Amino acid sequence: MSTDELSQMISDYMENGFLDNIIDMFRHDQSLYRLVGDLIRDGRVRVRLGATALIEELKRLDPGHITAAVPSLLPLLAEAEHTLRGDAVNLLGIIADDSVLPVLHTMIGDPHAGVREMVIEAIADIHAGQTR
Repeated sequence: MSTDELSQMISDYMENGFLDNIIDMFRHDQSLYRLVGDLIRDGRVRVRLGATALIEELKRLDPGHITAAVPSLLPLLAEAEHTLRGDAVNLLGIIADDSVLPVLHTMIGDPHAGVREMVIEAIADIHAGQTR
């Protein structure tokens, strides 16, 4: 199965409400963390919200592997669509990997007020070692 097909399958499962199954898939195959950015790019609201729920649960259940999602989120920080930037920043705040702090600091001047607010919250969360 190609990466695109796998990403589509997981997105469809998310759309259909199979979050618990997806969590189990990620816990058993850490290579799936590379697909988190694709979930955020999905146009379906339920998939995008599910991606946040997925990261929140995996942060709790699989903290040793959660940072594997970071590389798939970093490219989203440069997207033209502010919603994608904001969603990526939110997930980076939940993951709370301090290696992303330099990148987040460059986004404090983001053109969109909502993204700037998310950046400040994510930085604070990472510094505090907490998740939202």
